[in-house]
Amino acid sequence: MDKKTLEKYSSAFTLSDMEIFIFPDLLYALVLANIMSPEIWKWRDDPWFAGIRRMGPLKKIHRVKQYVMDHYNFNLDLETWGLTDKQTEISRFSGFVDIEMLSRSNALFGYEGDKYYFDMDIRRHFGLDKFDSDIIPYWKTETVEAMNAFRFKPNHEAGAGECVSLACLYAAALFIVAEVPLEKIFLMGTPLHSQNFIMVDEGVLTNNRRIVTKSMWYNGTELTALARRALEHEQVTYVAHSTGWIHSMYPEATINKQEYQLFREKLAKFLETPVNYEIFMNFLRDYSRYQKYFQICFSCQGSNRYIRLEKAYGYEHGSKNRLSDKTNRKLFCEMDEEDLYTIPIIGRATILPDDNLFNTRSYPDFIEAMKLQYPDLAGNTEFLADLKKFMHTAPRLPSANKEFIPVSPIHFTPDQSREEIIALLATLRQPGTSHASLVADLAFYAGRFMDVCDWKPFFKAAFERNPVSVEMFRDMELPVIYEQMNGWPGESIYDSNRLALPDEVVNYQCGDGIEKAIALVNIAKARHMDATIEQHPGQVIVKAGGNKFGFATSKKLVIPGIG
Repeated sequence: MDKKTLEKYSSAFTLSDMEIFIFPDLLYALVLANIMSPEIWKWRDDPWFAGIRRMGPLKKIHRVKQYVMDHYNFNLDLETWGLTDKQTEISRFSGFVDIEMLSRSNALFGYEGDKYYFDMDIRRHFGLDKFDSDIIPYWKTETVEAMNAFRFKPNHEAGAGECVSLACLYAAALFIVAEVPLEKIFLMGTPLHSQNFIMVDEGVLTNNRRIVTKSMWYNGTELTALARRALEHEQVTYVAHSTGWIHSMYPEATINKQEYQLFREKLAKFLETPVNYEIFMNFLRDYSRYQKYFQICFSCQGSNRYIRLEKAYGYEHGSKNRLSDKTNRKLFCEMDEEDLYTIPIIGRATILPDDNLFNTRSYPDFIEAMKLQYPDLAGNTEFLADLKKFMHTAPRLPSANKEFIPVSPIHFTPDQSREEIIALLATLRQPGTSHASLVADLAFYAGRFMDVCDWKPFFKAAFERNPVSVEMFRDMELPVIYEQMNGWPGESIYDSNRLALPDEVVNYQCGDGIEKAIALVNIAKARHMDATIEQHPGQVIVKAGGNKFGFATSKKLVIPGIG
């Protein structure tokens, strides 16, 4: 392998955010690795999904969402996968990546996001301010096995993962359990976030553990406001799909051009809404700083009552009723008489729920009608800009002005078995054939299928990018480390002949003997010690520092020599 290829294939094991950013083939490779894993297929047997095949598409997605909510937490810290530094990573990529462009578009290399998105220094936001400015985290995107194994960590009672891990988990789960065709699932990455767009019903966004439907996108709640930020304020760096990828940083793209155009159209439609009373009131709930410009009027016993809008929204707290929907009359009846006025409040525009202004109309028409209705707000450019943004988000997607390079699409159906899918992907990874797929090949590396993968990228990843195993045992001698490791359960988090990396072994404190042996070699090499591995039936022996350390193994792998 040349340097770039070796870096790409070794990155398929560590799957850090920056590696996926630089090698966009890796994102969908992880989706395929999760589909090949037995873990999500087990969900089909969970009682929670009984009868799911009789449900409608959107209800299926909600079912998967609740399972994810119940079994996984969001995790993004500096301890799980450790730290590296900018210069080390730049030296890895400098020969084939524009570093200046990287620094403008990647959160770990200088990008600070929209000022609305961060009201503080980005390093302080991520807890990096206590380190030298050159230090950056290894935020590794977890496989489904690594996500599930979080339950072995102290103070973790469920699985966990960061946003890219959750996006890839969702893509695989929606295919396997909700039977959403791969062609309808698009993964989007921004410098600071990752989410999916599912072309089902009017469209569905996954956002960390949650999903957002079109009606939810415009409900004005705090949770939805968090979900909206990435598309409202950030460049979508890349989009991955079963037909390929497109990336803002690269002049070529492998995604099918027609599929990408369809995605752009469907997402644009999702992000635009006609306006009525409910939408306008949801906007004012979300952008609460504008509530001071309004009062709302209700009729009561033949006369009108007026209340400051911010005071009216305050009554939503602790109530099941809302100002923005048909329960607003019930909410009005809950309001204290002391907060109500019998005459309009001077200096505030009056909102009447049944006003003709709120007859459903397109957002440009609504804005023009609103300017006539509320002339004092017609010159408030900030208010008008935020109102337009709420009703019509224009996502900054990678330009379609690319050189589209045709590649073999990945196509299989939820009716096929896991074994059939693995067999199909195995045929797609064969080099030199007309249907060869780089993404399919990388999926076997991301899935750790070491009986059919080259070991050189695995060792490169294991010995260069697993700092947690080194740091955890910094003050221990090798014999002490060996005793501790050998006392951990001897079961791998990966089935058959798939392998965990050293940091997975020490984070979850379990592993097959081969995995423990490689973790011990990683520690020895970090101390500039010679270390080798010998294999015997059912056992591996590490030679390092004048000692021999034996581990029992049940995996049937032949490890090439480690020098």
